[in-house]
Amino acid sequence: SINSIGQKQAAAFYEKYKGIPFDKIYTSNLIRTEQTVQAFIQDGIPYEKLEGLDEISWGISEGKDLNDKMLVDFERIVAAWSNKELDIKIQEGESPNELQYRQKKAMDYIMSKPHEKTVLVCTHGRAMRSLLCYLTNTCLSKMDDFEHSNTALYVLRHQEGIFEIVEHYNTEHLK
Repeated sequence: SINSIGQKQAAAFYEKYKGIPFDKIYTSNLIRTEQTVQAFIQDGIPYEKLEGLDEISWGISEGKDLNDKMLVDFERIVAAWSNKELDIKIQEGESPNELQYRQKKAMDYIMSKPHEKTVLVCTHGRAMRSLLCYLTNTCLSKMDDFEHSNTALYVLRHQEGIFEIVEHYNTEHLK
């Protein structure tokens, strides 16, 4: 569930982008993505939850408060990912390659709907970075090159099978 800061960010995002005629909204299965775009949904824009947009699984660390050991493990794993070790994962978690496999299926599904020209995708930080790598044909080891903060916007244009980022990490609505 999103906290009061998340609610304010979601409201600011809605105020800035409510005039865009979205054909569809796609969210992850986690309630906080649906809550983030709730105002758009209340406007009557159809939405759908896709497992492929869920955050990477952090396995045994999932849902726990971050401690020093977890932080060291996390930094070690992210460093391995940057070193192209993309099958590494936290115990019982998910690797970037596994995440991107899920995302490919979700994107195949989204792209199978040609009548949906303008879609809003609400996902999570690591998942968004991985998805941007996939869509722009960037090696997953470079995923941290894509900046992230809550409700930051990336706008992509799709033409003849090629995605292009036309707005990179837009946070104007938060100012």
